[in-house]
Amino acid sequence: MKSIILAGGIGTRLWPLSREHYPKQFLQMGGHSLFQKTCERAAQLSGTDGMYIVTNVIHQYLVKNQIEELGYSLNADRFLAEPEGKNTLPAIAWAMQRIKKTTPVATAVVFPSDHLLDKCALDAIAAAEPLAENYLVTFGVRPTSPHTGYGYIKPGASLGLGAVVEEFKEKPDEKTAESYVKEGYLWNSGIFLLSTTCFFEELERYNPRMYTAFADGNAPDYSRLEAISIDYGLLEHSKRVAVVPLDMPWSDLGTFKALYDVEKHDAEGNVGAAEYLSAKNNFVYAPEKRVGLIGVHDLVIVDTADALLICNNQNTELVKELVHRYNKKNDPVTRFHRQVHRPWGSYTELEVSGMYRIKRVTVKPGQKLSLQLHHHRSEHWVVVRGTAEVELNGETRLLRQGESTFVHSGTQHRLKNPGVIPLEVIEVQLGEYLKEDDIVRFEDDYGRAK
Repeated sequence: MKSIILAGGIGTRLWPLSREHYPKQFLQMGGHSLFQKTCERAAQLSGTDGMYIVTNVIHQYLVKNQIEELGYSLNADRFLAEPEGKNTLPAIAWAMQRIKKTTPVATAVVFPSDHLLDKCALDAIAAAEPLAENYLVTFGVRPTSPHTGYGYIKPGASLGLGAVVEEFKEKPDEKTAESYVKEGYLWNSGIFLLSTTCFFEELERYNPRMYTAFADGNAPDYSRLEAISIDYGLLEHSKRVAVVPLDMPWSDLGTFKALYDVEKHDAEGNVGAAEYLSAKNNFVYAPEKRVGLIGVHDLVIVDTADALLICNNQNTELVKELVHRYNKKNDPVTRFHRQVHRPWGSYTELEVSGMYRIKRVTVKPGQKLSLQLHHHRSEHWVVVRGTAEVELNGETRLLRQGESTFVHSGTQHRLKNPGVIPLEVIEVQLGEYLKEDDIVRFEDDYGRAK
């Protein structure tokens, strides 16, 4: 069995924790991220040799960094970076075609990278492999409540292990959800088991344009592709779709209400580190602050370095509307955290003013930034941890903790960590223009544009 991990979403309903350039599946809140946990599950079914990861260009290095943290070594052709997000059908089609090029007849399990899933689900997925020879297999979770945030599947005629899918239902209102639960409908988990043969036969039959776009196994012109989910683009049309029930805990962690439901509660139903006085059923995430709540209930309070969210626990689905409003204002608060990840490490924004910008730059052992220059700014570097190898106009020297150097505008420069511990540098940028696009690259280890 092969495995496909879909890691391209941006999780708008979990803002301000989730941002476009650092979405929820990569957040590491006390342990491995959801993406890393998904990789561990996938590896149990396919091994790392059979793992394919579909993400997008802005997350590709974040994906590779988190894979390295797991100790996995994947060939470059196992990473598929979409130039723009087009929903799940193009992502799955590209990965399935990549699999078909090396293994013409194969079965692949498709995992979203941002779900919580009990490990016993792997046994049910493995057992369903024979069903995938003739059916597009999806997995449905038995509902524990009439949830309005999930799609539903109506099972039909029995196939032994599973059933033929009679109908897919979109997210319902409360009353409709109650009737679905009573009638035996299943939550749509977004997990699939697909054989190359059945998948491409059905794709050619019901979505020939998508089939043709990926016929040669390469990424097509994404600007010409329809943005469509596998549900709308294929499963709702095909007559060869089966559903296998999963009787186990599952959540897509799509909202703060979903996070609240899976976290440990105190005696008053509160989640998170805070002092609670006559306060019940609240969710608090504010790792950098002491928080006290008095006489309030059913609140979500999420505090980050540059944004604060306060909402009622029953309105967390509306967070995406808040993100939409910020996007209309072109506010970067929806795109970036103060910490921004790069293939060589990361930088954290400490302070910004009209004429200066202060960052903490962290470079991973053995990694280096591109050889570059800036036309409009100079930079002052102070090493606070580790050893830096600094190249200025072709001359190289080492800087140790407490030492510094000045990089004039127009100077070709490069920063490298030659050591075995992370390098941390405080960078003070000075100039009249301090945006990230003031950069000319001459050499780069990561294939970024010059």
